[in-house]
Amino acid sequence: MIINYITYGLLAVLLLAGGKFAWRKGEFHEDSASLEVTKNLRGFAAIGVLIHHISQNQAFQMANGYHRPGILFGFVNAGYLFVAIFFFCSGFGLIKSLMTKENYFDGFIKKRVVKTLVIPFYINVVLYAIFIVATGQKLAVQRWIANFLGLCLMNEYAWFPIVCAILYLAFYFIFKNIKNRPLCYGLMLAVILLQGVFFSINGHFAWWSGPKNWWLNPALTYKAKWWQQQGVIWFFGEWWVNSSIAFFIGMLFAQFEEKIRNWFKKLYWLKLILVIVLYLVARFCSMMAQGMFGYWSEFSGKGPGILNKFICYCVQLPEVSLFVIMIFAIMLVYKVQNPVLKFFGNVSFETYMMNLIPITVFDLIIFQNKLIPGLVAKPGNTDVRLLGLYAVAVIATTVLLGLLFKFLCKIATKRIR
Repeated sequence: MIINYITYGLLAVLLLAGGKFAWRKGEFHEDSASLEVTKNLRGFAAIGVLIHHISQNQAFQMANGYHRPGILFGFVNAGYLFVAIFFFCSGFGLIKSLMTKENYFDGFIKKRVVKTLVIPFYINVVLYAIFIVATGQKLAVQRWIANFLGLCLMNEYAWFPIVCAILYLAFYFIFKNIKNRPLCYGLMLAVILLQGVFFSINGHFAWWSGPKNWWLNPALTYKAKWWQQQGVIWFFGEWWVNSSIAFFIGMLFAQFEEKIRNWFKKLYWLKLILVIVLYLVARFCSMMAQGMFGYWSEFSGKGPGILNKFICYCVQLPEVSLFVIMIFAIMLVYKVQNPVLKFFGNVSFETYMMNLIPITVFDLIIFQNKLIPGLVAKPGNTDVRLLGLYAVAVIATTVLLGLLFKFLCKIATKRIR
């Protein structure tokens, strides 16, 4: 559909507007991985994640009443690539700070884990609890307790700070106590890969809590308890693990940044083309693996499908790794920067964490006819006006809620130094 190309074109303009190209032969941006540049890059990734979440709505995945590629179809399965940019920047930033800041580990847990991840996570829990109560949703007492303990998620997007906290804590204990740097990196890689193994065993729901294939029996799924359902407990979903390898790649790039830059500078365009080709091959292999094996292998009727999930995970590792390497290589000759991306870069975490509320509310208003009778998109309706209204409303409200969330977090962490 033409609206897809318009959307891609607008994003391309947003990415290119205000950016600086290194036009001269042999010229490169030596500050392409600076804090200012990566903030703009995170802003672009934040916008990509918002569009990805919007594209998940069923209305965007239908065209003329049929389940076929609709508006924003290119974003439906691209969320993990945008999130990979966040992981890359986080890993890169940790190592750069370790290399340049004296006594970096002093107060690390308080500043980098408690202040930036744990406290915002629980503020988010309270905000979503208010939303759930306000919308009349009923939750079991046990689930309320689990929610407030952080053992399960009211906000299904809140998995990101949990994974980040795990990686930050692993970084702290490994790099603070072990002097052998190759061993440190090996242990960090092991932590990341073990998370992938854990998901592969864990699956998407508590498959082990009943007879074999119980989740395929409507009579049993109807009676399933809240903790048996999809995406409730930690690591119940491939999105928890399939982009975190970029954290490790970011660490390596920070450690060997100068050597990597110098390597790319020689025959730069040939090497860039090579990286792009390798990425496209890796993406093709990843898509093939997901088609042949599938992450959602529980529904094949052959049990939990642990091996299928692990194969998909392993095949996605090179895809995600090559994607962030490709981004880094491109940034050597193109420095992304403009006020819009910088703004979203400043509220990237906050907008991500608050995005589910507008998505839920405007889905009820526009697509399910629950709040405003007369304003409703019929099944299969691809009216661009309604879809555009939904997208704009979601993004605008997400930004406002993100700013509120940021303000509340700032107040809560003001005295933590």
